[in-house]
Amino acid sequence: MHSENLPEAWLRGPVAGIPALLQPVAHALIQSREEIRNYTRDFPGNLLWDRPAGRASVAFHLQHICGVIDRMLTYAEGKSLTEEQFSYLKKEGVMQETISLDTLVENAENKIDEMLQILPEIPSESLTEFRGVGRKQLPSTVLGLLFHAAEHTQRHIGQMLVSISVVKEQA
Repeated sequence: MHSENLPEAWLRGPVAGIPALLQPVAHALIQSREEIRNYTRDFPGNLLWDRPAGRASVAFHLQHICGVIDRMLTYAEGKSLTEEQFSYLKKEGVMQETISLDTLVENAENKIDEMLQILPEIPSESLTEFRGVGRKQLPSTVLGLLFHAAEHTQRHIGQMLVSISVVKEQA
């Protein structure tokens, strides 16, 4: 768990076992994992699906982080998305009254941990290999997909923080 006394993850030095070229990906994921827990601490579960100014809910951001990481890892492996992944994508942000904040946070943390466990297994020589994205097979690389998963996660952490701040203020 991140401590207020520690610098951000990228300033703590290399992450053991992670190839040098993937250190920024690992640092962004570690920072995201810490911020998810910190930002949602004391967040009222009844505000989970509130959409400030019509924007995304806190629940959406947590669901979307899981989905993006999962999809980017699939593309990085050179695979196409499954029907299950398409189904998950369609449900991101759709209210599910039976799911709790704790479950969403745990799911996001677990998905980040899964990616962190995969990073050491990725051969450095594969990082520049072409990977097609989506049905149109838009051009990317293994590294591009891994980086996108990390930076997109960071983007949604920031958006989630704003959503949390606004809905708590409005409550």
